[in-house]
Amino acid sequence: MCGIVGLFAKHPSIEADLGAHLATMLAALAERGPDSAGFAIYSGGSAARTKFTLRPPAGSDPDALGIPDGAITVRGSHAVLTVPAALAGSARAALAARAPETVVVGRGASMELYKEVGLPADVARSFALAAMTGTHGIGHTRMATESAVTTDGAHPFSTGPDQCLVHNGSLSNHNAWRRTLRRRGYGFATENDTEVAAVYLTARIDEGYSLGDALRAGLNDLDGFYTFVVGTGSGFAVLRDPIACKPAVMAETDTFVAFGTEYRALAALPGIATARVWEPEPATVYAWERAGDA
Repeated sequence: MCGIVGLFAKHPSIEADLGAHLATMLAALAERGPDSAGFAIYSGGSAARTKFTLRPPAGSDPDALGIPDGAITVRGSHAVLTVPAALAGSARAALAARAPETVVVGRGASMELYKEVGLPADVARSFALAAMTGTHGIGHTRMATESAVTTDGAHPFSTGPDQCLVHNGSLSNHNAWRRTLRRRGYGFATENDTEVAAVYLTARIDEGYSLGDALRAGLNDLDGFYTFVVGTGSGFAVLRDPIACKPAVMAETDTFVAFGTEYRALAALPGIATARVWEPEPATVYAWERAGDA
């Protein structure tokens, strides 16, 4: 099961309502994943600043973290710490020392990442997703099949700067790749196979692969059936496995590119009636990036 959505703005009108559209798309796929949900939203950002999305322990005060030169914005159970990029390393070390129970959900120049247990509409509401603006975003509704229903196990998984992954399907060799990647120095926070796929892509990119080449390498290395949607600082990419047994649909107009596990996730988007709508081909990387972005 599980549901995936993605939305890429080609026009400022979509950017202004990006969060509202994503919230509607997530709610439409609630039956595919009623136990937890999450989303990553990209808002342009600046290379001079780094944003850490944090999940402090329940009942704690995020403002008490006291990171030098850091600014805290609280959203629901999460908080976003923004620091000068030059201080990102020291800020991460300070977090580990002062707040070891605080989970770093994601980091990057433009990405904010939120996820929680609960119905997708409730999760979106708890983080005020409908009020957010941005250039693009991806989201996920989860029906847990291979690991516990926890906030840590919810998607997206972020294992690199401004990089995150959502996944519908199942990998059969994720434990073997988890062992291989651990030997290479990569860590894991959950037993979720999607986290393995996210770390795999990060490791390939660390080796010098482009995102497209990393995804194509995964066609040989990652065994199973899956649809991946990967968010980056400049856009998002889609890949289905060579069998493509999981449902997927895409739509494009002059103002947006959208992905949904089912068409109903796209049905409320403006101009969808005249959009080019198609089913992405198996083993084919589809990617959209903002002009001028890295």
